[in-house]
This record gives sequence, C-alpha cells and structure tokens, in this order.
Amino acid sequence: MSLEIRSVPVAELRRWAESVSFANSEELTDEVWRDIAPEVELDRTFGAYDGERVVGGGSVFSFDVTVPGGAALPAAGVTWVGIMPTHRRRGALRMLMTRMFEDARRRGEPLAVLWASEGSIYQRFGYGLSTLASSIDLERDRAQLMSTSPALGSVRLVDIDEARRLLPPIFEHNRGQIPGFYSRSPQWWDLEILADFKWARRGFERKFFAVHERDGRADAYAIYRARQDWTNSVPGSELSVQEILALDGDALREMWRFIFGIDLIKRVTTRSGSVDEPLMLMLAEPRRASLRLRDGLWLRVLDVAAALERRGYAADGTVVLEVRDEFVPDAGGRFRLTAKNGRGIVERTSAAAEIALDASDLGALYLGGFTLAGLARAGRTEELVAGARARADAMFHSPAPAWCPQTF
Repeated sequence: MSLEIRSVPVAELRRWAESVSFANSEELTDEVWRDIAPEVELDRTFGAYDGERVVGGGSVFSFDVTVPGGAALPAAGVTWVGIMPTHRRRGALRMLMTRMFEDARRRGEPLAVLWASEGSIYQRFGYGLSTLASSIDLERDRAQLMSTSPALGSVRLVDIDEARRLLPPIFEHNRGQIPGFYSRSPQWWDLEILADFKWARRGFERKFFAVHERDGRADAYAIYRARQDWTNSVPGSELSVQEILALDGDALREMWRFIFGIDLIKRVTTRSGSVDEPLMLMLAEPRRASLRLRDGLWLRVLDVAAALERRGYAADGTVVLEVRDEFVPDAGGRFRLTAKNGRGIVERTSAAAEIALDASDLGALYLGGFTLAGLARAGRTEELVAGARARADAMFHSPAPAWCPQTF
C-alpha cells in the first residue's frame, strides 16, 4: 500500500509514539509514556500510515520564539520525528514535513524550529542552522574566578514548589532579550524543567534547584545534578549544570561561585550554553573550561514577509532578496525589505535582486546567529549588487547573540 500522513486519533496515540521510538531504536516503557504523554498536542500529531498500520510520524509543540528586537513570534516546534526502518526511502518524511508546514502556515506561524538529530536530514527541507550551543567540561580544582570581590547576596536550595514560583521570572527576563529563547507554559515548567523522572536521570542523581538572592529578591538560579564516582575511594563525581540564568552579570557570577564551591565534585559540565558563554570572561583560566561548540536550534522560515516584518533591525536601509525555496516554492520569491527606526516593511517585488539565497540560508540569518558575510565565506548566498551584503548585515545585526537554552 502507498503511505499517507494522517492525524493520529487519541486511541492510537500510544501506537504512534511506539512507532516513532522504534524508528529511533528506543524503547517506550509504560513509565516513560505516562510521564511524557501529557505534553503531546493531539491536534498537531501526525502519523505515517501504511494502510491501518502506523509506521512513524511526528508532532509539534506550539511555541513563541523570541526574535531580534524582542518580539515573540508563533512557531511550530517540530519534535518526535521518525519513520520506521521498514518504511524509509519511500517519501514518508517528505510527506510528513509537507503536512507539518501546511499546518503551521494555516495557523499563521511564520517559523518552524527544531533540534536536529542529524542536520543533513532537515537542511533539504529548508531548515538553516540558526544558533550554536556551547558546552564546558571544567575540573573543579581549576575553576577559579578572576574576581576577588566579596560574595554578594546568598544562595539557598529550594523545593519544587518554591522553584515554580522563583525561577520563571528570571527565565522570562532573559527570554525577552535573547533571540532563540522559546516560551514555557506552566505545564512545560512542570514536566520538562521541574519534574525529576527517574528514567530521565541517565546515571545522575536527583535535581537540585539553587536560587541566589540579593536584597530579598531572587536574581539567579541553577538547576543541577551530580553523578557519583568514588573510584579508589577518591571523589571523582561530575556535577552537570542543566540550566543557569540570572538577571545580571553579578548575580550570574555569584551563582557560578556557589556551583564551584560544592564539595566532593571533580568535574563541572554544561551542555546547552550560549555561544558567548559569560563564564569564559569570569574564569582566571578560561582554557580550562574546554569550551566546545555544536549545532543548536535549526530554523525554517515559512512566511518570509511576516517573519521579516516582525523582527527588529539594527540599521535603516533597503535590500532586495531573492529567496529560493525548492521545498515550498510559493514561500520563496523576490522581496524588498525596508528597515526604518528598528522595524521592517516587506513587499514582493519585480525589482532586480541584490542578494540571492535559499531558504536554509535565510534560516541561518534570521535570528542574527550568522551573517551574510559568514555565509559567503562558506560559499553560500550570492551578492548581486556590490555593497548589498554589508548593508544587509548591518540591518540584520542582533546585539544579543542568538541562543536556545533547551532542546525539545
């Protein structure tokens, strides 16, 4: 039988989830399904069907993603994607992406975003690498802060109920300023951030929630776990910082001071930090952090005019873009972008293009994580009018480097 993409009825949701898990060579236990099932948005869950048999599919989280200028745009957070190995190379993934994009455009979402298991899979559908993610692996006995100023405020460990109250305002402060952050609903906080499911620990101990306070106000937090290692009775444990955010640099420094002061830890690690990791400027020996970069959030522009008009711009100017979109041809075309006083006006035009780029290039450029000059050094994009690239880069510049602090 030929494959088709259909909405998954509630009675088949478990079967759908199992098929996607099997596609990724993972087991879906009753315990895991019980804990993650509440997150699934039923009306945004699609199955790949071979007759009546579900053989994979994908789902979408409804997010608002912060873009340069501070606006939050509705976006389709693509997740849970997989086609069983028995049905690959038959066009199912292409049909699935088509259905997801159609659904997002119908809902008025100009963006689709995801974290890729393999970037090569999604670039062919027009996704561009829009942020990088950093990680550190720092030996605690070399974690010396450059600052010798006395400690400010105090840190205390809080329970889940208090974390639910104190952490979100700090997160929201950062979300309003940093392109690539996405919104967190109360349910997302409960299930993805605060919950401590044992199956998700992966060899680590329980979550701890630490809050730094100054003048009676919470201004930083850290979520961390430890993995115990006592080889030869010597502490060799790893402390993994899951998330660390603050209202300002002083508070962030004090939160790191607390982390580095936790006893019986050999290594401190992070996984989803920013590309401009502030800790590198706090350490006396930044090389010891062993900073590494990898791909972060991938972004796909589904509505060029809406996406460009709703982001902010750092410089006034006009540029005509020729956007090639092989996967969604009617989303591409020639667009004149005029930026003035931080805002943009976009119109389709027949005027001569000044820069030619494809959909994945626009995805890389959109959040300000990459530039046209950088794309050109990689042999991507084409400048058709001299000076257009520098003019557009000045317009698209984002003072805050793009960063997405959590996978989904």
